[in-house]
Amino acid sequence: MPETTYEHVNTKQTLNRVKEERMPFDWSINPYRGCAHGCSFCYARAFQSFIGRGAEDEFQHHIVLKQNAPEALEGQLSRMAGKFGYDIEAMRRHIGQVTIGTATDPYQPIEAKAQLTRDCLKLLAKYRIRTSITTRSPLVVRDLDILTQMSDLSMNISLNSLDAELIRRLEPASPHPQMRLETVHKLAESGIHTGIFAAPVLPLLSDSEDSMDALLSAAKERGAAFAMVSLLRLSRDVKAWYMSTLRTHYPELVPAYVDLYGQGHYADRRYIDRFTEMSSRLLRKHRLSGLPGGTGAVGVGVGVGIEVGIEVEVEVEVEVEVEVEAGVVGAGEDGKLLPEKPKNPAPVPPAVKAGRFPAPAAAVTKDEIQLEAEQLSFPF
Repeated sequence: MPETTYEHVNTKQTLNRVKEERMPFDWSINPYRGCAHGCSFCYARAFQSFIGRGAEDEFQHHIVLKQNAPEALEGQLSRMAGKFGYDIEAMRRHIGQVTIGTATDPYQPIEAKAQLTRDCLKLLAKYRIRTSITTRSPLVVRDLDILTQMSDLSMNISLNSLDAELIRRLEPASPHPQMRLETVHKLAESGIHTGIFAAPVLPLLSDSEDSMDALLSAAKERGAAFAMVSLLRLSRDVKAWYMSTLRTHYPELVPAYVDLYGQGHYADRRYIDRFTEMSSRLLRKHRLSGLPGGTGAVGVGVGVGIEVGIEVEVEVEVEVEVEVEAGVVGAGEDGKLLPEKPKNPAPVPPAVKAGRFPAPAAAVTKDEIQLEAEQLSFPF
């Protein structure tokens, strides 16, 4: 297994505006670049080329830490607050929603040590910013002491299959699916609005009705309030790596993928329509909203919903430090479009034992998440 390199850089800003009007959020935060989970289908691999890096192994094994991300965020939020005369409610309305984890998992393994996401959350809690977090990792439970203090928070746990063997092959270093389900339960029982991002659903691998039914049922049982279902999208850079992975683990599916995706980013329209109808029916069956906002909309998409319009962030890289560590492991009507799939999903592993969730070294204090002006006491 290749060694993982950790590069430390400084960034001018942590909070990045998302200009795409179709996005359900206004700002994004990504304390890291690259992701140790190594998901073969991750759309963020395509962003690597913008900064002269590869979409293949380098995405998983060269992780950039924006070491001053909390400090840069504090500067941005403080300046914004000043523009509103420190009327935090007015500032909060102006900012809208901030989403963490649009281009990398904010709780990938290095976060356990670096705590950049945790420190950013303290600031978002302090300024009472509406926040959405997307992750595959149970490490998020470590920050329940902050999350339960935040205003208008939505948690999105990425889980597109209950098949642990499939997960291991296509998401080589991501957490076990059962552990992610238990994370949904832990967050939901703590009063946090939580759901799953069943994205991307993989044709011929995780798209059968039985598989999707089992996934949505398990999520609902654990307290999920919503499930956003989205089909695999393959941009050029991502397609090359994903197809290489298929040739390694599922070579018999490669010809079908060539037919299904052709020369484009999206699957054949007939396949998409059939999948959308099936997924919508299952969401209704399990009484799951299809969108995090709880609007009741179906929310079945073609590509990953948060993919479009993400800005490429530009950092000033100062005092670069590099560390090297060992890799961390933490469907057609005519019967011709798609080959026959197994009807039954892989068995679900036994429930995860309690007590395996991480805890912070020190619980957050009131002073850390309360504005200084609100801490003052005036005798009259």
